[in-house]
Amino acid sequence: MTSAHDLPLDVRFTTLAEQMAEASGAILRRCYRMPTTINRKSDSSAVTLADREVEQRLREMIEAHYPEHGIIGEEFGNIRSSSDYQWVIDPIDGTRSFIAGYPLFTTLIALAQNGAPVLGIIDQPVSGERWLGAIGIDTTLNGTPVKTSACTTLSDAVLATTSIDYFTQAQAQIFQELKSQISSTILGGDAYAYAMLASGRIDLVVDAGMKPYDYCALKTVIEGAGGVITDWAGKALTTTSDGSVIAAATKELHVAALALLA
Repeated sequence: MTSAHDLPLDVRFTTLAEQMAEASGAILRRCYRMPTTINRKSDSSAVTLADREVEQRLREMIEAHYPEHGIIGEEFGNIRSSSDYQWVIDPIDGTRSFIAGYPLFTTLIALAQNGAPVLGIIDQPVSGERWLGAIGIDTTLNGTPVKTSACTTLSDAVLATTSIDYFTQAQAQIFQELKSQISSTILGGDAYAYAMLASGRIDLVVDAGMKPYDYCALKTVIEGAGGVITDWAGKALTTTSDGSVIAAATKELHVAALALLA
């Protein structure tokens, strides 16, 4: 039997998501490497006026097109949590990179249906790169299909993680065991590392301590490029996952890494 998640997503949703990426990109290019006010949130993470301006604009666009949909946003919280459809927004994933002028930050836009991500965009507005993944279609980079690498073994894999600071002590020990079996490791990159995995440049990404707006957009981008992405227990990512994430280029590599992480 065919499920709703096997069918192509309503093109109106992908159209709006791309329009949102265009809007966010225009704001971030204007603010990039310009003087900015940096504030600290309750968790001590940095937030800029650009973060808030982007999210506010994207929320306005959602409200104008789908006022019945819910929104999960990093800067302004959640609304209409009981809605079947939830837009999940991270205006600047990699705010530290944005502040430092490193062009590795991205805007993440996702749509979840009944908690399961069905659409995702990773947008890098400075380089002009946009990865789009959705249920029923292949992942594209600026309209051209992309594919994960064919790597199947840990010893051949290139591993990335955003920061070991996000791991608990136990998770850090497990990660070091994984790292010891890997060909090479790259630190940093945030969501951009997952985009590189979708494009076949990196083979494995492992993170922890993530929020829904950090990982929801990644799911369909990775899966639509042929990769596998779950939590550390091998469970599918949803808006209520525990924040541990492993993405791999192939099923075999995912199984090998998961055997250590789990």
